[in-house]
Amino acid sequence: MVAEVVENQELIAQTVRDFAARHIQPHVRRWDEEQYFPIDVFHQLGELGLMGVLVPAEYGGAGLQYQEYVTAIVELAKVDGSIGLSMAAHNSLCTNHILMFGNEDQKQQYLPRLATGEWIGAWGLTEPNTGSDAGNMRTTAVRDGDHWVLNGAKNFITHGKSGNVAVVIARTGEPNTSRNATAFVVERGTPGFSAGKKEDKLGMRASETAEMIFQDCRIPDSQRLGEVGEGFVQSLKILDGGRISIAALSLGLAIGAFEHALAYAQERQQFGQAIARFQAIQFKLADLATEIEAAKLLTYQAAALKDAGKPVTKESAMAKLYASEVAVKTANEAVQIFGGYGFTKDFPVERYYRDAKLCTIGEGTSEIQRLVISRQLLS
Repeated sequence: MVAEVVENQELIAQTVRDFAARHIQPHVRRWDEEQYFPIDVFHQLGELGLMGVLVPAEYGGAGLQYQEYVTAIVELAKVDGSIGLSMAAHNSLCTNHILMFGNEDQKQQYLPRLATGEWIGAWGLTEPNTGSDAGNMRTTAVRDGDHWVLNGAKNFITHGKSGNVAVVIARTGEPNTSRNATAFVVERGTPGFSAGKKEDKLGMRASETAEMIFQDCRIPDSQRLGEVGEGFVQSLKILDGGRISIAALSLGLAIGAFEHALAYAQERQQFGQAIARFQAIQFKLADLATEIEAAKLLTYQAAALKDAGKPVTKESAMAKLYASEVAVKTANEAVQIFGGYGFTKDFPVERYYRDAKLCTIGEGTSEIQRLVISRQLLS
């Protein structure tokens, strides 16, 4: 089994590298500058099986495991963090939520379209006034016979405008009480469901981030995922896997920035020699390479535990925390190694610098990761 996973990882890595070189790399700067969401690329990724990596073959997916999934995200993020982010959000949040908690009818209805990339998925938990404080969410779902009526807004939602279907967590109980939220599947085009503001972001600009607005949005009870009141509990389990995705995204960004810095340090001449000959630069590279390797080990360890069906709350938080902060440090040092050129858009490290910061914020800030880890240690 281990040999099969490693073989799959190598095959996926090469497939993604080839795809990225042809279909992503030539457009990265334009997509970033125009904040363009290249939806056709995700349809193509679906044809490669990368929009349903974790989905069983019976539902049209690739039927692979988290270790292969991590490999795919890393290879995409090395070239463009935005594409890696959108692919990860589609897979580990929306699609995985339906896979883990949907009934058979819901799986049959949505997974084939999501897994093949025909449809793009969104996942809505965060709100304007409740980020980490999700128990106090204001988006509500009120039961009306065999239907639910949703009202409220979700923000900072990946694919909030272009997603064909969204998993939405809405409050069905009193604020700040236990089991007060429920998950629903809402299709684009449902009356009362609309897109709001698209965010103009520092980085990850080719990954769409927008509001989702619900105004008397009426959906049948058949769109409910799991039991009433289980939405937040489901979300925590989804985020355990989602944090592995962000760790992988961070790892890919760090590797991408490092590889550019390493190559530049060996090309850039100062005082009659390559700057890589100077100990100050050598020590930077040595530290970064070591920390990237540690982030890689943490990330793949969390993925292996997830594949084995073991608890990963602590390990995924550790991987996400460490890898995201390594990504920020690596991008920062890459800009420093490039010097003045690193501060221009003619070289890619400034984009890694902007993109990496999101990894310390999305799917739980570094502060929240430390809270999760410490609670696991002290429980």
